[in-house]
Parts: sequence; structure tokens; C-alpha cells
Amino acid sequence: MNFLSTLMAAMMCCMASITMNAETIDVTSMRHAGPYALHKPFIVDSTDVSSNKFAESSLLSQSLSFNLLNDAATVSAAYVPQQVSDASLELLGFSVSTTAYTDVMVKVDGVKHYQVYIDGRPTTFVKGEPATRRVVVKYLVMPGAADTVRVSIDTGHPELVSIGDYMSKHDYNFMDVLHGTHFSGVSVSPNGRFLIVNYSTVMPGGQTSSRTRIVDLTTGNTLREAASGIRWLPRSNRYYFLRTESQGRTLISVDPLSGQQEVMAQGVPSGSFTIAPTEDFLIYTITAEGPREDNGVYQVIEPDDRQPGWRTRTNLSIYNLSTGLMQPLTFGHHNISLQDISDDGTQILFMKSESRLTARPTTVFSLYRMNLATMQTELLVDRDGFIGQACFSPDGKQILLTGSPEALDGIGRNVRDGQTPSMTDMQLYLYDGGHFRPLTKTFNPNVSRMQWNRADGNIYFTAEDRDSLNLFCLNMRTNSFSKLSVPEEMVMSFSMAHSSPLMVFYGLSASNSDRLYTLDLKRRRTTLLEDLSAETLKDARLGRCEPWTFVSSRGDTIACRYYLPASFDAGKQYPMIVNYYGGCSPTSRNFESRYPQHAYASLGYVVLVVNPSGATGFGQEFSARHVNTAGEGVAQDIIEATQTFCQQHSYVNSKKIGCIGASYGGFMTQYLQTVTDIFAAAISHAGISDHTSYWGEGYWGYSYSEVSMANSYPWSNPELYVNQSPLFRADKVHTPILFLHGDADTNVPVGESIQMYTALKLLGRETAMVLVRDQNHHILDYQKRIRWQNTIFAWFARYLQDDPEWWNSMYSEKDL
Repeated sequence: MNFLSTLMAAMMCCMASITMNAETIDVTSMRHAGPYALHKPFIVDSTDVSSNKFAESSLLSQSLSFNLLNDAATVSAAYVPQQVSDASLELLGFSVSTTAYTDVMVKVDGVKHYQVYIDGRPTTFVKGEPATRRVVVKYLVMPGAADTVRVSIDTGHPELVSIGDYMSKHDYNFMDVLHGTHFSGVSVSPNGRFLIVNYSTVMPGGQTSSRTRIVDLTTGNTLREAASGIRWLPRSNRYYFLRTESQGRTLISVDPLSGQQEVMAQGVPSGSFTIAPTEDFLIYTITAEGPREDNGVYQVIEPDDRQPGWRTRTNLSIYNLSTGLMQPLTFGHHNISLQDISDDGTQILFMKSESRLTARPTTVFSLYRMNLATMQTELLVDRDGFIGQACFSPDGKQILLTGSPEALDGIGRNVRDGQTPSMTDMQLYLYDGGHFRPLTKTFNPNVSRMQWNRADGNIYFTAEDRDSLNLFCLNMRTNSFSKLSVPEEMVMSFSMAHSSPLMVFYGLSASNSDRLYTLDLKRRRTTLLEDLSAETLKDARLGRCEPWTFVSSRGDTIACRYYLPASFDAGKQYPMIVNYYGGCSPTSRNFESRYPQHAYASLGYVVLVVNPSGATGFGQEFSARHVNTAGEGVAQDIIEATQTFCQQHSYVNSKKIGCIGASYGGFMTQYLQTVTDIFAAAISHAGISDHTSYWGEGYWGYSYSEVSMANSYPWSNPELYVNQSPLFRADKVHTPILFLHGDADTNVPVGESIQMYTALKLLGRETAMVLVRDQNHHILDYQKRIRWQNTIFAWFARYLQDDPEWWNSMYSEKDL
């Protein structure tokens, strides 16, 4: 039996089961559009190419836009179509909402020729996840017919099904997360007049597309749609692109107003480059492959050599646009990366990285400044493993550098005695007059992306600020910080003009998707340019998202937030799902995250997000608690948050609480079950079960341990590596745990889930493991991500809502 036959047989079996056990719900109100006359075609021949005679019933197959129902009038049940002189098509529309995994079958009586569409697909039957679905009945009315159309729903669970208006909004769901259009980049021209906006779109079925728009900010008009990959030239307010021709690549600039093209250079070498601010040369990053190994039996020369492309090395070259001369700037076997080019084009900053496995950190960086005219090169920072990015000041006399608190011999360190700072808590440093000084030593937010503004001389940057990603300004004249008041809680990307006080940025918040703005840096005023969120949420209902804090037993104020179902009723009790950070960053207020909280809330849960000790964005001392604790303290914050929230909110069913996390959060899921029994169900995605095995096996195991287990190793601190590992505490677990993992995960190898799952199976505990084939640390494949997410929903429904049907439909019991 082929796949289609098997699928049809399964559907027929399900439909037969519904028919035997179903209850009927009459549809008492529907939108109606029509009649739309269809004339009988001129009969050229008595039969068609398949020898069939014309039948008026075949007119039912003609297309008709369902958008006609959007503004249509409402009719009651048992609708009697108008008498027509010609065959006509009519539409009836309504919505069906299910609050749990259940079955729905649409029945139509009283009319002979009809088709049923559910969410645009021709079908009368749906069995699946809870959702609000639009149903359309298209039917053919024949002249003289006395039809009475009746529509009903058969379902095995009428208590879970409700009928609504065709245009009813649905509760925000996972399909809303997957589909839609988002900004993927934004760049303003040097003079601030023009804007390049990049978009990416995911459509139902997983097809993706991208587009680029060029906007005149003075009028708001779109000048043209362009191919992706265009960029602004640094000064001349023209954009450029590369065109492949017979003689090689041609670099072309374009006037955004007229569209007039100009050839800047022909035969441009392949490879990635940065155009100099003076627009007369390019700095190339030249790659060279390292020595190759035998395909069958090969040597690994150091831990990172397992990573594809690790042996590839990069150096810098300069390419003169007028002469076509390529000149190497650096040579060697260490990786070299360009950091910045000075505005006058006379200097560059570059960084060398090298491995040093015998001391923390195991990768160190050296920062150099080179005079391009003389090739004279100055070493500014020597073999420091804690520095990040660097850029010139507008006049080229100062250098701005990012780095962790331990950078530059710890001059930016601000933690308690005995604490080791988090390597992911980034700070700003200024090089001026031959030495560095810290700029953010007492500044709590965690610096993300920074840029030195040419127009006003200030430094603008985004930073993790508690659970938000806010926009800040460092006034270099007063050495003072200010947070810019903008409408969004997460500023995802920004771009600044060089010669005018203008910034363009896009962002989102806990309860809305992407929006694009201009920001007048002088007046500090924002103007909304484009709201993609309006389209994303036009048919969706969201529940409330509220901030909540509590004071822990250690005296810390722990920042949390919670989400409620759209149909929330304070008089009811709801199960709750608790989510917490993975890695070191806080669980942010990102609207469409790996675990989209609104989508969970729409399934009837309260969702509590906790940002416990160790998260960045709350100051150096707070983030340092991630280091050398392996969950100790973090777990207590999560447990106390959960208990306190339940005490303060009577609508939470404290017996039905689940928890979920990924990566370090997956480890926390496992570890929590060894120290508490407050959770009724738990999910660990790509979680660490044994710090000793993860430390050596993951591509970044030992390097991430430099962050979380600073200067501690399995042989020097077995108390930390062993006793804090869930695997060695597995006998204390009594909560049903689901282990999810991509079987190609190179960050946290799949064995971390396998060994903990095996331990719990041998202990006779409730557990399950679901692996996602050919997926790495993140589940990115469209169809696999849907099944992965539904697996999560089904597990929680099984244990928190006492509804195993969804889980059983996906993972039925197997006698083996």
C-alpha cells in the first residue's frame, strides 16, 4: 500500500470513528456571499477531450474568491438560496474553534453539489491541534431548485468545539509564529535621506522569499525594489552591488533617485570585502584552506579541529579601485579579522586570534593598528582572551573596544571578592592617549552592538537591560549614559546617518512583532515608518503579558513576567508552564522566540518567565553567579519564583505546573527535578546531563565551560562537575521528563539526553525521548519544527491538562 492509500485509509478510519461516536453541533449563523451567475458555455463539440458530455454540475469547480465573505452579510441556519435563472455559485462561511486536540467533520445537507474548504484546503475533516479554522461551503444553485442548505459539525468532543463568525479572530498560535514577514536588515544612506530595508517572508508550507526596498525618507515613497545584497557607499549616498560578467565581477554604484548606474571597477576579485570610507579602495578578507586529511582515517590536531572549516585561515589585502592592484597587508597562519577603517582611509584596526589550550581563556586575541601608507603597525592589545570588537572614533584618534570584565587585566571588573565575572557580560573600553580606561564598569546592562556617531560624536549601542534589549547613548563630552525612550522593548537593529542626526531602527516587544522607526537623535523623537506587526496580528487575539518581581530568600529582586490566555477568567484555575534562560542571556521579551509564550498561553496555560541568578543584563555581580555554580542558586530562584507566584495568584493550579528550557536551560530542567517535586511535567531540549562528558564532547563544550566553570576542570573540581550533574542525581527524579534533541547537535551532543533518558528508564521513572533527525542545536527545518513544537504541546497537555489524546496520536503505545 502506498503512502497516499495509507493516509486515505487512516482518514476513513478516523472519520468512521467520529460517525460512530459523534455528537452534532448545528451551525446557526453564517456569512453569505452570492449568487454569482455562471452561464452555460457555448457547446463547440458534444464531448470534451475525455469523451465526457457537458454537465452543469461541473460548474462547481470554477474558482470564486473566498474574500467575498470578508464583508458579507450574515444569514441564519437552514438558508434558502434565491431563485436563479442561471446556474450560480454561492458561499457560506463560519469559523470552528477547538480548545484541545480533537476531531471535527463538516456536514452539508439540503444541496446536491457543494465543496467544503477548511483553511483554504478542500476537505470536510480535521483532526489535529487546537486552533480556530475558517470553513467555507461553496455550492451550486441550479435554476428552479428549492434547496435548503443546512450545515453542522460532527465531533467526538463537543465540549471542546465552538462555532463563530467567519472573520472571528483566533487565539495566537504557533502557525502565526512560523509564518509572516519580518525585517532582516535596515541601512540608512550617509546623508539620512534614503533607506534600504530588507525583508524575509515565510509562507504556509515553508516556502521562503526575500526582497529589498529603497525608500525616500523625505516623501516616504518607495523608489524601487532591488535585489538583495545592495549596500550604501560610505559617503556618496549611492548604493552598490556586484554583477558577474564575462571578465569577472563588476562593482556598480547606483543613484537611488534616478536609478542611473556607474561602473566603479571591473574585474573585481572574488571574496568578501569592505569599502573604505574614502571609496577608493577595498579591504579584502582572503581565505586559505589548511592542510587536508585523508577522507577515511584522519587526525584531529586539537579539539576545535572537529569543526568544519576550522583549518581555513584568513588574512587581509588592500585592492586599489583605480589601478586594480591587490596588495597583501598581513601574512601568517593565524586568523586575521578586520575591525575598522578610519574615516580618512589612512588606518585600519585588525585582530589576530590564536589558540592557547593550556590556560583560560583558550583563545586569545591581539589588536593592531596599521598605517596603510607606511605599513607601520602598532600592537595595542597583546594576547587578551576577553576582548571583543573595536572601532575608531570619527577623528581616528581614539578606539572603542568591547570586552568582558576580565579584559585588559580586569580594569572593568566590578564583582564581589571570590567571584569570577561572566565572560559574556560585555563592557565598553576607550583607548585614548596610549592607555585604556573602562566606560561601563558600574553600568549594569550588557553591551550588545555599538557604533560611534559621526554627526554628534556620541556612542550609541544596544544592551541587554534586564529582559529587554534597549538603546543607549554615551555622551562623550559629559561621560554620561542615557537610555533612549523608544516604543519597543527589543531594538533588534539600527543604522545611523553620517552627516545628519538620524537613526533608523526596527524592534518588537513582548506583545507585538516587527516595527520600523526613524529616530531624530537631536530631538529624541521617534516616527513609525512601517508596522509589520499589524499584518501579523490582524486576525489574532493575544492575552496579557505583565511584569512581576519577587524578593528571594537571599534578598534579591528577581525579574519575571507572565502571560495569560486571551480568554482569561480570574475565577478559573489554569495549569502553568515555567520557562527560564539557556546559555547566559536572559529570557528576553522577544515576541517570536524558540518558546513563544503567547502561543503557549493560547492553549490554556499561564506562562511564567523567570530570569534567575546568572543572567546578563542585571549587572556584573548578578551575571557572575552563573560561574562555578552549575545550577546552585539558579534552581532556588526558579523554585521560589514558582512557589511565590502560585501563592500570589489563586488562578494557578499549583498541582499542574510544567517547566521547559533548552541548552543550559535544558540542564536546568533536569537539575530542578533532582531538587524539587513541585513540577508535574518537565521538558529538556538539548540539555546537559553530565558536565564531565559535555565538557569534552561538544564542539564548544570546553570553551563554554570557560564561562560557566571558570578555571575549574573535571580533575580539579569533581564536586562541581559530578555532584551538580543531573546524571549522578538521577535517582532523585520523580517528575515525568521529555527529552528532545536534534540527533546532529554539535553544541550539546545528543548523548547528553540519551544517557539521562537511559538512567530514568532503568530506574523505572516516567520519561520519553524524541529525537529530530539531521537537526543541530536549533530545530530549523520547517516541517520538523512543527512536529517538534507539537510534541512539546502534546506532552504538556498529557500531564498538565490530563489529556493524553494529542500525545497518543503522535506517539502511540508500541508493544515491542
